[in-house]
Amino acid sequence: MKSTLLLALAWISTGVSVAWAAPIGIYQHGTVVRMRMGDCALMHRGFMNTFGPPQAAVDEGACPEYTLVTDKVVYLIVGKSSNQLVPLAEVIDFRFQNKELAVRVDDARHESKFTIKEMTLRSEWELIQKHIEDQLNDAHHHPMDTSLTLRSRE
Repeated sequence: MKSTLLLALAWISTGVSVAWAAPIGIYQHGTVVRMRMGDCALMHRGFMNTFGPPQAAVDEGACPEYTLVTDKVVYLIVGKSSNQLVPLAEVIDFRFQNKELAVRVDDARHESKFTIKEMTLRSEWELIQKHIEDQLNDAHHHPMDTSLTLRSRE
């Protein structure tokens, strides 16, 4: 009886400590550096809806698409609706949950779920950003070649 009581007490105390420790230690931190509005239909429809027989047209509006920069990885994440707004230049807490990114802003009580559209190593992303910046600077010095500027902005 005594061993059962100690085992139950240990199980309860472990469960409580895990429940309290889980939200604290699993978050990573990142900074939102870019936001643009994209098409919700392209991001949240399944394979069969996209490539299968035509469905009734549904206007799903625009969804926010954010660039989230962390120490090692840069994520391109997409919200599920137009009201999932995250302030730019804010350090946010996030964690992975069921193939999505659960984001918490300003110690909010609830998390917002975002779909991961793209992941890139930060070192590679910085090289790409520098290359784009160099091309834009060269285009400003040579105004005759506007096709390079248009392609780099896409």
